[in-house]
Amino acid sequence: MSLTKMTVVRPGMLTTVQDWPGRVGYWKVGVPPSGPMDDLSFRLGNVALGNPEGAPGLESAMSGPSLTFDADTYVCVTGADARVQIDGTDAPQWRPVLVPAGAVLDIGPTSGAGLRVYVTIQGIIEVDEYLGSAATFTLGKFGGHRGGTLAGGDILEITGNTDAARIRSIPMEHRPVLTSTWDIAVTEGPHGAPEFFTRDDIDTLYSTRYEVHFNSDRTGVRLIGPKPEWARADGGEAGLHPSNIHDNAYSVGALDFTGDTPILLGPDGPSLGGFVCPVTVVAAERWKLGQLKPGDTIRFVPVKAAHAAALGALGLERRASLPVVFSSGGDGDDGVIARRDGDTAVTYRRSGDDNVLVEYGDMTLDLALRARAHALHQRIETIAPRGLMDLTPGIRSLQVKVDPDVLPITTLMGLLAEIEDDLPAASELVVPSRTVRMPLSWDDPSTREAIARYMHGVRSDAPWCPWNIEFIRRMNGLDTVADVFDTVFAADYMVLGLGDVYLGAPVATPLDPRHRLVTTKYNPARTWTPENAVGIGGAYLCIYGMEGPGGYQFVGRTTQVWNHRYPEQSGAFEKESPWLLRFFDRISWYPVEPEELMDLRADTAAGRGGGVDITDGEFSLAEHDKFLAANHESIEKFRGVQSVAFDAERTAWSAAGEFTKKEAGDAAA
Repeated sequence: MSLTKMTVVRPGMLTTVQDWPGRVGYWKVGVPPSGPMDDLSFRLGNVALGNPEGAPGLESAMSGPSLTFDADTYVCVTGADARVQIDGTDAPQWRPVLVPAGAVLDIGPTSGAGLRVYVTIQGIIEVDEYLGSAATFTLGKFGGHRGGTLAGGDILEITGNTDAARIRSIPMEHRPVLTSTWDIAVTEGPHGAPEFFTRDDIDTLYSTRYEVHFNSDRTGVRLIGPKPEWARADGGEAGLHPSNIHDNAYSVGALDFTGDTPILLGPDGPSLGGFVCPVTVVAAERWKLGQLKPGDTIRFVPVKAAHAAALGALGLERRASLPVVFSSGGDGDDGVIARRDGDTAVTYRRSGDDNVLVEYGDMTLDLALRARAHALHQRIETIAPRGLMDLTPGIRSLQVKVDPDVLPITTLMGLLAEIEDDLPAASELVVPSRTVRMPLSWDDPSTREAIARYMHGVRSDAPWCPWNIEFIRRMNGLDTVADVFDTVFAADYMVLGLGDVYLGAPVATPLDPRHRLVTTKYNPARTWTPENAVGIGGAYLCIYGMEGPGGYQFVGRTTQVWNHRYPEQSGAFEKESPWLLRFFDRISWYPVEPEELMDLRADTAAGRGGGVDITDGEFSLAEHDKFLAANHESIEKFRGVQSVAFDAERTAWSAAGEFTKKEAGDAAA
């Protein structure tokens, strides 16, 4: 087997190494699949070269790279239209071409429709796998080549022999049609009308041509369109805005309403969050997200899930060569596949054609519902049916992702019904539950900086500005901000989900309801949040796993919850995984000064302790229920004060027109 060296002469724009299907199986801890945003163009390029269809290749946005090879090498350039030249001579796209040793392969800016261009190379690009994949997740700084975009002078090795006998053409009818006015097939759900949106909202969604906003990337495609009327006044204990719900798993391709802003979640998007998604792009159509560019328009076309094209197909069955989506309508069930009555009601929601979101009980924070979801999670994990891809728990839910070509949704629904019949009572739950004591720099300077950036660049008149902690005090009817401090440091926060904002980030709630501070989330969200900032949104606390957007109200900052040295061990992290926390861990805080926190963070980054103490233990739901019963009177008194303050804040928002404001970004557009 030969070894070829590829040198990057010019990196192009946002050029990364990707493979398909990416990093599968880690959605539950906030690790996205990554991989090519347009899987179809990428896979067709590999097939044309005789490679495995998921072999590592290059993805660029807006402008491709310039490359040389030290041996004759076949390449195939696919995706958006771009000028391809070999030593100044034009070469075709969508067809394998031979690049002689030392010649310069140059892919220029994209022109016309589409945004992303792909370069596949005969052989295998040799990069270290991270959690089983070569795909680059730039926000997490792992995968691909050094965890980021390529740079001029980078040298990558390619193994495999140049073999003209393996190459083949890509039939014209198999190539995806690129346009600037897109039809995209979606299924109803998981959260539609009439529970969350009005019927008019859904009619408007299907009749509107949404415009692609310039502030879009691999995490999500932001859209410009009409503001929903909403079917609810607010999200209850999940937040003041009607888009707020108790955190649950998302699907790639979900249309996520973060406040009033619709965002199509991409392959680098979050796995867990607390916003409603009325429709989800079917798996075979998600390639289109990778080719949407600012100014393009989208029409969402509802289809029946059973009639969606197969993701595994690369030919005519994929229907990518058709510029429109033909459909007689969706499933007509508002995204609810089935409901089941009983002591604990169950709702089975559709989230695309490859996910079922199993929700327990009413839209409330109840640890018994989380226990039920945990029991279901364990049972499915034990059975491990063929075609199961991922299991991701939320606060009162479990998302089951499958390959529908292997495990059809109808078969999955039968399995879920059988399991539900046999689940134990939630009150019997006893689980390992470690005590995790962590440092917290209260009102940390980095969070103050994030608020200042938000006020300067996003919104200066938000009710939670200029100080989130004062907003939390007001929302909960506390007398002073010192009471907020005392409440946070007195609480034991139970981890109910991981990956709320990527990379093992916990969504946790106080076990004692008297410590359960309730806030609403930023609307619109922040564009920057410091790594490991600590915030509260709804009734939940989160530690941000990395820098990025965010919406929780800040209380401070802590040390790392993701081991960036992995697979090397660091401090309190376990050797087997890069995430610090487990489901049902109990987090408690001790105060440190900002300078002390910086020292602890440096220790963790260097592989030393980091100030985190972990003690083994267990949690019994029955014992917790006894605690709640014994303290019922004082708990209800606290909730009463909190409810009055919550209603007062909502009234103030209504009087100020907060619920009817258009976002600045939309107004400008």
